[in-house]
Amino acid sequence: MKKANKRPESVLVVVYTTAGDILMLRRTRPGDFWQSVTGSLEWGESAAQAARRELYEETGIMAGGALFDLACQEIFPILPAWRSRYAANTHTNTEHWFAVMLPFRRQPRLHQQEHAEYRWVSYAQALRLASSWTNRKAIRHLFGEIA
Repeated sequence: MKKANKRPESVLVVVYTTAGDILMLRRTRPGDFWQSVTGSLEWGESAAQAARRELYEETGIMAGGALFDLACQEIFPILPAWRSRYAANTHTNTEHWFAVMLPFRRQPRLHQQEHAEYRWVSYAQALRLASSWTNRKAIRHLFGEIA
C-alpha cells in the first residue's frame, strides 16, 4: 500500500525560559544540524495541534496553556532530496511559528530517532547554533529583534 504524500506544512516551536534560555536540539541526521522543535502537520491537523504534538513527541514537554502562536509563517523551498515525500510539483513548505515559555530549564526527553542532544543556550548562542535561516528568524522575531 502506497504511503500518503507528506503535507507541505510544518511547525517550528521555540522553547525558552523566563530567564531567556533557549532550548536547541541536535538532529541525528544530519548530525550537525541544530534546531528548535519542528515537524510536519498531519492531514486534518491544525498548526496549533501539530505544535503541541511535536513538542511532546520531541521533548516530552506538555505545552498546556503556554503555547503561543507567533502569528508568523515562512515559505521555503523543499530541498530536492526530500521532494519525493510530497505530491508531484510540490516545491515549497509553509512553516508556522509558535513559542512556549517555561519558568525554568527542564531536561527534555528526546525522541532518540530524531535528536541526539539538547542544549539550553543564550539568545546569541541560539542564533549561532540554529542551522536554518527560518529558525534564526523565528528566534529574532520572538525576542523582538527585527528579522
